[in-house]
Amino acid sequence: MRTPRRNRGNGAFWVYLAIAAIGLVGTAYFNIKGFTEPSDSFLSAWFANSAVTSLSIDLLVVASAASIFIILEGRRLGMRWYWLYVIASFVTAVAFTFALFLAMRERKLAATE
Repeated sequence: MRTPRRNRGNGAFWVYLAIAAIGLVGTAYFNIKGFTEPSDSFLSAWFANSAVTSLSIDLLVVASAASIFIILEGRRLGMRWYWLYVIASFVTAVAFTFALFLAMRERKLAATE
């Protein structure tokens, strides 16, 4: 026997949305600057030293897990355009798209209850 879900508030939606905004604003400037500055290539800078390499590998692993979660959860919930979050991650930032997906997921879950 399934236990009924408790009524979901919209608090998590707004928290995820705020995190998405911070992720977009906090990365956009540096992404643009990284592509426009005359220096090493953008991707070679990801592995410039041990500390940055660790952060880059961490981001790549989390982005991979988040992409898989977005695809599986988007399909499971019947969300429209779920795959667009994965594609947008390559253009913007996972910090933005994953948090935005989680906000939209909260909205979908609230609507289905």
